[in-house]
Amino acid sequence: MRPRYRDLFQALLDPDPSRSDAAFDAVLFDRGDALDDLVELYTESTVEPTLRFYAVQLMGFSDTKTAVPYVENALEDDDAAVRAEACRALEDLRARRSVPKLTARIDDEDVRVRRAAREAVRMLGGRRRK
Repeated sequence: MRPRYRDLFQALLDPDPSRSDAAFDAVLFDRGDALDDLVELYTESTVEPTLRFYAVQLMGFSDTKTAVPYVENALEDDDAAVRAEACRALEDLRARRSVPKLTARIDDEDVRVRRAAREAVRMLGGRRRK
């Protein structure tokens, strides 16, 4: 991981909202250029779901289709908030090919994931299940 991103990712957890927001915005500004580092952050953050959440969210904002398979993997995350964010990120990426994987999340055990999956499927033009 590049040192710039290592520092920014650490700052995402800063209790001072102005510092954490500034770090988020700095990564967001880089968009797809930060993708490899975001993937590494997601992979290495096995203990910290908040960092995985941010990684998935920022991948969704990356506006690059190469992020799609990584975000799809997050649909299987242990943390429900991360799974729900993966649904929203796939919607942000306009990943129509992900509709079958999103449809599978409509039966998720967590209500937040089910709602996010239904909304993403609807927005991406997939068939809605009841």
